[in-house]
Amino acid sequence: MSEASVRAFFADHAPDIAIIDQGLSTATVQEAAQALGVEPARIAKTLSLRVGDRVVLIVARGDARLHNGKAKAALGAKPRMLGAEEVEAITGHPVGGVCPFGLASPLPVYCDISLKAFDTMFPAAGSRTASVELTPDRLAALTGAQWVDICTLPDESA
Repeated sequence: MSEASVRAFFADHAPDIAIIDQGLSTATVQEAAQALGVEPARIAKTLSLRVGDRVVLIVARGDARLHNGKAKAALGAKPRMLGAEEVEAITGHPVGGVCPFGLASPLPVYCDISLKAFDTMFPAAGSRTASVELTPDRLAALTGAQWVDICTLPDESA
């Protein structure tokens, strides 16, 4: 059902974007990078967070880490990761395939500025083996995302 909802989303909103199904696991940043033949930073990971009484999605580059202080300042409260069952119930996507497309429930989406370091990124596409390739700006436009600065990169001090 999950990959089907993503396919339907792209059929309606961006028919030029193809789903890439490698037939290999892309459930982690490392697995996705290996399956797609790209550096881990180019994988766009989607984090499902509870911020106060609301759930939000954060899309960031694969090697970025959520910075609690920046996230609290930008989102208004300290974020907490959702459990796997709650993620799937709310997004309609299994952990390892979570993306901001074809969601079961409308959710606010935030794109971390770390995504802008690359011409194209590879977010998941609703399953543990599927992804898409698109520009960071197109990702944000398709999902109605707001740009935020809430992550740190490996070479930045915490």
